[in-house]
Amino acid sequence: MTLPLKILLVEDDELFRLGLATRLQQESTLEIVAEAEDGETALDLLTQQGVDIVVLDVGLPGLGGVETCRQIKQRLPNLPVLVLTSHSQPTLINRLIEVQAQGYCLKGVAAESLILAIQSVAAGASWWDAQATEQIRAQFQQPTAEAAQPDSGQENPLTQREREVLALMANGKSNSEIAETLYIAAGTVRVHVHSILQKLEVRDRTQAVIIALRNGLIEAEGIP
Repeated sequence: MTLPLKILLVEDDELFRLGLATRLQQESTLEIVAEAEDGETALDLLTQQGVDIVVLDVGLPGLGGVETCRQIKQRLPNLPVLVLTSHSQPTLINRLIEVQAQGYCLKGVAAESLILAIQSVAAGASWWDAQATEQIRAQFQQPTAEAAQPDSGQENPLTQREREVLALMANGKSNSEIAETLYIAAGTVRVHVHSILQKLEVRDRTQAVIIALRNGLIEAEGIP
């Protein structure tokens, strides 16, 4: 029997947190093991509770959601963080990428979508909507004074199938959606994703997409 995902829920709006916790607890695959109303409390709870994923409101008082995410990642780099936000402005998306959040969900999204996002992020996927995906592409396709131009002659370490999987990852597709698109098994997709992360020497899917776009390993215009 599969154990439920252990969630740390961080949200300062008590009524919203109660409603969200109640809904998530209805899922047998999810378990709220701790709740916090600010970042400082959340960081303290991480030392006391074993959790699989943090669901984190970005608009926290005090430390703030973005800084809380940064400190979580400093302490536990492999702990997935899914951010809840009321808006998805480009500046916010950039900040979430910088602090290595695995993605975000807009508040008010259907409960089924939030549950899928939690399960996907906990499994190692990222969860960005179309606007965020476009922002990631734009950020790393524009040349900067600090960054050297990609070497067009650089050997691509990825196989053709891995490039196809990575392109779909860049488009925000989950493992199951990639499997359906490419007509392969979900287990095969996981193997490809693992290989991609190893070859690019990154920890998660978001970093893999960023590195691939930055170095021209996949073409953004070719992404569905």
